[in-house]
Amino acid sequence: MRQLFPKPKAQLETDLQAKRGSSIASMNSKDQTPKTEDRIGVIDMIAHSAKTNEVVLVMNEPDEWNGSDEQLLALQERFNAYVSFLLDGEMMEAHPEFAGKPARIELRCTHMPDARAIELLGLIHDQLKFQEIKLEVVVRNDERLMTDAERTTDDKCRNE
Repeated sequence: MRQLFPKPKAQLETDLQAKRGSSIASMNSKDQTPKTEDRIGVIDMIAHSAKTNEVVLVMNEPDEWNGSDEQLLALQERFNAYVSFLLDGEMMEAHPEFAGKPARIELRCTHMPDARAIELLGLIHDQLKFQEIKLEVVVRNDERLMTDAERTTDDKCRNE
């Protein structure tokens, strides 16, 4: 399996620390639920955007960000699985109709990522760029349904 970040957790911590230029304090956090661990190898949704002609792989993150090493490692492992799916031929095998289309990974969060998650997402973004894969993070903490007018405005804002 191709890995976006094949580094051990300690190296990830060192990279985040170096990027910030300061030490990362240990934080007490609640344990990760098994559902997070069970989702590591799962692609939540695959779609085609007719508007951008991109293959979109959606990764849902419904949990609140807690800054824990475990949560960041799970996020890193999920991205590794998505990248492997895209680059190692699994997607073309499962969906030949998407051959040759550019790809985007869309992380849909229920809560705004914390500072450590944002740092990691920045590193992931930079690595994905080398593979010509886009990354988009969408935060939706509002459970209400959007009207068509709001959705159109939202789409315009995302594409600018």
